[in-house]
Amino acid sequence: MKIRLGFELNGNPVSLEVPAMRRVIDLLREDLKLTGSKEGCGTGECGACSILVDGEVQLACLLLAGQLAGRRVTSIEGLGATQAGASLQQAFVQSGAVQCGYCIPGMEMAALALLTRQPHPSREEIRVALSGNLCRCTGYVKIVDAVAQAAAALPATAAEERVKASP
Repeated sequence: MKIRLGFELNGNPVSLEVPAMRRVIDLLREDLKLTGSKEGCGTGECGACSILVDGEVQLACLLLAGQLAGRRVTSIEGLGATQAGASLQQAFVQSGAVQCGYCIPGMEMAALALLTRQPHPSREEIRVALSGNLCRCTGYVKIVDAVAQAAAALPATAAEERVKASP
């Protein structure tokens, strides 16, 4: 059985017909040819397939395509469209946080979700936000460093500016 599906992907409307039981990771990689999200474990344990759905981290290997209906989806291909995403990409390279690159899309998506809700997190908040993502090559210190560097490059929020301006 196929379903008609409409959602927003990386700021663009998508409308297509897909099998009702199609996993989102397969939809992205095979149907839409967006191969940045990786399938690591296929069971929701590694985080390599992390995407954002309405700003929240979701595992594409565990979602069915129908769950995207009417939603706003960001894949790794859409990361650079935001200031925080562009800062993350640059910081990961500058910090040496990329080796094999397999886990990096999921790490960056989890980091983007964090920086969107908390632009200037502590190192502990960064570690917690990334805790659902596994890395076997780079190690977590450089990845946490990269997220902290990206956060430092973001402008202060209006609330932080008011606090700084207070006597």
